[in-house]
Amino acid sequence: MNISGNSLLQEMQSIAMEAGQNVSNRLPTAPSSSADFSSLLRNAIDTVSELQQDAKTKVTAVEMGDRRVSLAEAMIASEKSSVAFEATVQVRNKLVEAYKDIMNMPV
Repeated sequence: MNISGNSLLQEMQSIAMEAGQNVSNRLPTAPSSSADFSSLLRNAIDTVSELQQDAKTKVTAVEMGDRRVSLAEAMIASEKSSVAFEATVQVRNKLVEAYKDIMNMPV
């Protein structure tokens, strides 16, 4: 699977927006020349962490019998966090693969 940085960033933004979080001020719509890659990556990881915390909170609420949170909401939040986490793992794998390729290049 080929994942570009822009499409991953846009997908993570849309997942976060669907989860009811406003991350437009933290994540730019497209990486600019002044945008630091490490800060973009940190923001993406923070967004995934927030999605996981939201899912955990909703699942716990359902398990405790809180009627304000439906099973469907908990399942959707869980799936969103799972998709975001899988995308992050794929980006990590691509970064490790690129690093290995660079390290194996003859100088």
